[in-house]
Amino acid sequence: MKCPYCDFDTSKVVDSRPIEEGNSIRRRRECENCKKRFTTYEKIEQVNVMIVKKDGAREFFDREKILKGIIRSCEKRPISIKQMENIVTDIEKEIVNMMQREISSEEIGNLVMDKLKDIDEVSYVRFASVYRQFKDVNSFLDELKNIIEEKSRK
Repeated sequence: MKCPYCDFDTSKVVDSRPIEEGNSIRRRRECENCKKRFTTYEKIEQVNVMIVKKDGAREFFDREKILKGIIRSCEKRPISIKQMENIVTDIEKEIVNMMQREISSEEIGNLVMDKLKDIDEVSYVRFASVYRQFKDVNSFLDELKNIIEEKSRK
């Protein structure tokens, strides 16, 4: 790390502290040449993931958009905002761990449904009904039958 005062390229770390909930580190450094101190910040470089929509359009991943959909499907259900935020955080981690620059909106929808199914079946069905665009009552009943079958296997 170059000293901002004398351009010397060697410094030593005097103090390190995590900041922003552990997502970055603040370091106090001292130049080994002029002995002046300065601060640097280390932050994980986030890779922007593009979402490929059903119509082929692309947009940046937006955790708030996913959270809004989950909040709508969990309305009047016994699920806390913290649980909903944890779902979005888990999905975001899974997407980053896929190490892909693009992911389909269908894959994200399936991740959301998998998480909701484990927490609350009513919220899951609400989300699935919008996401899968059930055309009639029969497609809705088919989804309910799948849930019942899965429960009986467990």
